[in-house]
Amino acid sequence: MNIFDINNIAFTLGGAGVSWLELMGVVAGLTCVVMAGRNNKYNFWVGYLYNILLFVLFWQRHLYSAMLLQPIAFGINAFGHWRWTHPKEDERSAKDSSALKVSRLDMRGWCVALTIVVVAGAVWGYVLSQLGTNWWTGVFSPDPTPWLDSFVLMLTLLAQFLSAQKKWDCWIVWLVVNAANITLYLSAGLVFMPIVSALYLINGLWSLWTWYRLYKDGK
Repeated sequence: MNIFDINNIAFTLGGAGVSWLELMGVVAGLTCVVMAGRNNKYNFWVGYLYNILLFVLFWQRHLYSAMLLQPIAFGINAFGHWRWTHPKEDERSAKDSSALKVSRLDMRGWCVALTIVVVAGAVWGYVLSQLGTNWWTGVFSPDPTPWLDSFVLMLTLLAQFLSAQKKWDCWIVWLVVNAANITLYLSAGLVFMPIVSALYLINGLWSLWTWYRLYKDGK
């Protein structure tokens, strides 16, 4: 049995099959975000596996923007792994001097970040709308939701970059991303992943509060 083939079904949910690949991705993803929400630096090791599993899953589902996100996310994950464990002197946690403390993004940082998301999302959305329709029709199948896929990509990159810097604001962006992902996954015919995104929303709300307490305590 090839567990990396989305046609190999682990179980059926709501009349739709959930593949072993999707199930493994879900377990890895939930484990990673729960560990991150608990300020556990070992979440990055699970994150590496999660990126690999999602790359294969999205390739087979023709969600190319989400697929191409994974190598970039892998790099951001590695960067975050380093940042969390090698803080500068003024960034050290009050609880553990070898750990990065939680901080917040200022207004200028928010303006810059959102401007980049809007501009990059518009450009990439146009590219995705052409792939499989006017460009490289023999290589790519049309993306079912190019604009949503694009802006979710840019917001996800932002959330991951903020997470890598241990910015409390990352959880605000993650809440938006997971809400959008529910729509994206439903449009791609996934049944299990929207349920998982709802669990991510719950974890995001909990982590928003947990990290705020860490921020106030300088941890």
